[in-house]
This record gives sequence, C-alpha cells and structure tokens, in this order.
Amino acid sequence: MNSAEVSPIAPAEYEARRAAVREGLAERKLDALLVSNGPNLRYLTGFTGDNASLLVTAAAGAVLITDPRFEIQAAREVSCAVKIAKGPLLVEVGDAIRRHAVKRIGFEPARTTYEAYRALVPRLPMKAELQGVNGWIEGLRMVKSPAELALIRHAVGISSRAFEQVASKVRAGMKESDVAADLEYRMRRLGAEKPSFETIVAAGERSALPHAQPTAARLREGGLVVVDMGAFHQGYASDMTRMLFVGKPGAKVKRAYGAVLEAQLAAIDAVKAGRPTAAVDRAARRVLAGYGLERAFVHSTGHGLGLEIHEPPRLGKRDKRRLEAGMAVTIEPGVYLEGWGGIRIEDTVVVTPSGCEVLTPTSKQLRVV
Repeated sequence: MNSAEVSPIAPAEYEARRAAVREGLAERKLDALLVSNGPNLRYLTGFTGDNASLLVTAAAGAVLITDPRFEIQAAREVSCAVKIAKGPLLVEVGDAIRRHAVKRIGFEPARTTYEAYRALVPRLPMKAELQGVNGWIEGLRMVKSPAELALIRHAVGISSRAFEQVASKVRAGMKESDVAADLEYRMRRLGAEKPSFETIVAAGERSALPHAQPTAARLREGGLVVVDMGAFHQGYASDMTRMLFVGKPGAKVKRAYGAVLEAQLAAIDAVKAGRPTAAVDRAARRVLAGYGLERAFVHSTGHGLGLEIHEPPRLGKRDKRRLEAGMAVTIEPGVYLEGWGGIRIEDTVVVTPSGCEVLTPTSKQLRVV
C-alpha cells in the first residue's frame, strides 16, 4: 500500500468537528473558543501550517487567522473562513474577537504562552474576558473516526516494514546512531512525513534508559538492543518497540524477556471498551510482580496517540478514565535494570467493544542478530 491509497480526512469531517465545538459552547457558558495549539488546529480544520489561531463562535461559525506565508496553503486545506493578518497575528485575533462581539472567550491555558496571553488581553473589547478551558479538544480527539484509524493503521505499517528492512541487516559493531538513521530513512522512503519522535536505538547497558538517545556507541556481542520507533503519515502517528539481541541470549535474558512479553499480552487481553485504563496497567504489573520485576517497571503501560505521539488517554496505575471503542493506544510494559539492560515490547492497538485490535504486525519474539 502506498500513501496515495489512504484517503485524507474529508472536509465534511472537519466541519462536523467544528459543529460539535459550537454546540458545546453553551454548556460551558462561552460565546467562543480560541484555539492556537497546532494539533488541535489541525483536528478542527486540516490546516498544517505553524502560525495560526482559530476562533469558533456559536453565532458565526469559525474563522482561521494566519499570516501571508500560509495564504495559498490555507485556501487549499481549510473549508472554514480564512483571515490573513496584515501585521502581528494576535492583533488580528483581537480584531476578530471585537468584530464578533463575543464576551466570554475560552482559550487553551496549557497550550498558550504567558507572553501570548498578556499580549491578547489588552486587545479584548470592553467587558470581554478569557476563560481557561483545558482538555476540551484533546477529549474530542481521543476517539478516532474510521478515517483517522485508517491513517494510523497505515503509519503502523510504515514503521513495521522499515523495522523489518533494517533489523535483518543489524550486526555487532554497528553504531546505535547508524541503525536509527537507517530506520528513519527507510520510513521516509516508505511514505512517512517524518518519524513520530527521535528514534530510540540503545544497546547493552544503555537499553535500561527508557528514553535513550542514539549515540556512537557500537552494538556488542552479548547485549540487548531496544528499538523504539514510529512514523507520521498525513499527520497521524504510530509507535512500536521491538528488541534485538546480539549473539546468543542467556537464561537471564530469556526469563526477563518472557516476563515482559507475558505482561504485554496480559495488558492487551485487559483492553476493552468500558474498562478503566488503570486496569490495563494493573494487568501488566501483576505479571511482572510474579517474576519479582515490578520495581523495574518505571513508566505507565501505555498512552493514546494520533495527531500527537503522546495524547490522552494515559494507561497508568492512578488513571481513572475508561476506555472507549475507537481509542488508539499503545501497550508497552518494560523492565529496566541498571548495569544490565532493559526490555520493552510495544504495540499500537485500537479499542473495540469486546477487546482490541492489535495493529502492529511485527513478531514479538526476541530477534537474535
């Protein structure tokens, strides 16, 4: 499958998303919502530029405000009204708020800089005020549409194929950074816009660093290699982790790997619409506790992904959200032992009413190179 075979999000879907925001304004006692965060802008409009704001009003619909660099791009990507700022963007945003005569304007405090907030407040009309609204659009983004899931599925396929192409060539003596560069090159050749994040390749004792950055360190005989990678396709991310071993794995490696694989499969079995996210995390930890490795599991079992590589819901021990059908999440337990190494196995899955669909096709057996 090439990138041309996956349909982009249709304009009607963006229009339905904006309509949902307009309908939600009254219950939040707002006249308008100002959106400036890039992924949220893309979710509501399809705009891919890096300098814009969207004003959604109950009475007049929505207007995207951007600068002249993106005039042609916005006309091609966006189905709502577009306003090109002649000067600073926030000046035009203030003018738009005054033109629409809105008084209670929701904004994204977790996504807005203090400098931008201070610049906008003096430009508001008399008696108008900004009201912080956290997580509204992110909440809408959690459950993916069929079109979004198709894009995520394609992104998963890109990263999985790239891994297979590179893993078969990995040998002792190669640099971590060279393996990572090859993975990213292969993903782009297969249609990725870019990696979902900086590809992780960490060998030997460095595999115990959950977010290690690739270095010039060389892969050595008798060492684990963690490979954590993903691809963006048409704005949607994938995420996967697989393990390599250079040489012949011993009993300790096999036992630890078996424990993590068992924990990952138990967590996947726990995924189901209506189930608390913490229950998925508990399923993984329960298995690792049986192997005496629960203290070596230092992060959550998974996270949502979509327009961002990390987005709600979070699958951690204290999270209370319930899973819903259509959520795309990772399942990625791991163990990390200082001075020895680390093991993580990760798939991207989609929540269904009766369980989940595992999108990642790559074998989860420890690959010996």
